[in-house]
Amino acid sequence: MVILHKGVLSTNMKARIIGSGKETIILAHGYGGDQSVWDKILPKLMSNYQILLFDWSFSGAVKDQSLFDSQKYSSYEAFADDLIALLDEMKLDSSIFVGHSMSGIIGCIASIKRPNLFTRLILVASSPRFINLEDYVGGFEIADIEQMFQNIEENYGVWSSSFARIAVDPSDPPSVEKFEKSLKRMGVEVALPLAKTVFLSDYRAILEKVVTPCTIIQCKIDFAVPNSVATFMHTNIKGESTVEIINTRGHFPQLTAHEEFLNVIHRVLSS
Repeated sequence: MVILHKGVLSTNMKARIIGSGKETIILAHGYGGDQSVWDKILPKLMSNYQILLFDWSFSGAVKDQSLFDSQKYSSYEAFADDLIALLDEMKLDSSIFVGHSMSGIIGCIASIKRPNLFTRLILVASSPRFINLEDYVGGFEIADIEQMFQNIEENYGVWSSSFARIAVDPSDPPSVEKFEKSLKRMGVEVALPLAKTVFLSDYRAILEKVVTPCTIIQCKIDFAVPNSVATFMHTNIKGESTVEIINTRGHFPQLTAHEEFLNVIHRVLSS
């Protein structure tokens, strides 16, 4: 089953519903990605769940780049509002939200605004803050982030290739290539302002407002999100939360350890 809606937002975001089942799982990709990042896990989810897939406005899969307004999307709140509006347009509530990287925090914000939309949040390699502080290990010093912005601006093609090989386990070349192509399609005009939105963000304070049950999925070795971040989120999320560590390197368990990733999701949803 494939359902396409003809609303303005669902059309712009290339939203589609596939699969069958009484429960709906929403799959939201992160920075540089598109909905194809979930391809490996779809076959085993579609038989039991209705799956909502979409592309954020920044994705290179969205042909109309004018949909991404760097000023509007200078915070995650605008993305959360888009998510809420999309679910309203598609008449979905009480869904399971799976958010990768930045989308995990976007889902948290949306759940605070509209708790009725979600029964569970599954936060995949997500972080509320990437920059270290004296009492917080986010994974990066501010100088590292500023150098990254410079590299993006000066030679986006070279940076995209190197970033893909850090972000995705290099022992899985097809997955590295997949993300690299997706990242390059996004383009520097979108990639630079969005990187500033992501890597300069600090959403630690919202965690105490999240009451929807959460599962935090963390890769064993992730250059962007150290294990300390998962522990911090687990400690500070107000509602029920658990941490699941997947034995893979990189930031994309749905690509490089999809069987283990699926096992975690099935175990969480059947409990």
